[in-house]
Amino acid sequence: MASGFTLLEVMIALAIMAGVILTVISSFNYHLSVVSRDREETIAVLLARTKLDDSSFRFTESGKGSFAPDRPDYAWATDLQPTDYPWLKRGILTVSWDAERRKISLVKYVSQ
Repeated sequence: MASGFTLLEVMIALAIMAGVILTVISSFNYHLSVVSRDREETIAVLLARTKLDDSSFRFTESGKGSFAPDRPDYAWATDLQPTDYPWLKRGILTVSWDAERRKISLVKYVSQ
């Protein structure tokens, strides 16, 4: 009796290996997209915090701008909303990127 693998055993082993490899590749691609998204969000938060800490920055009803030349793909917009207290306003700074498909907003309360 000859020892060795039959064609059926080899085909089954190859099918199992293909399934495992495809699962690993798709998992790797998913995690790369998560890392990329987290990186973009971290950049947006840091840009927003830098903008809020800038001494020349003032909230207006409808201010807009970009972070060019360093980050031209990121833009910012402000909104000033009233609160329950007449001397206090809610300033919202929204940073958007990816052609305004992705956004984050930071809120800062401003005395008037």
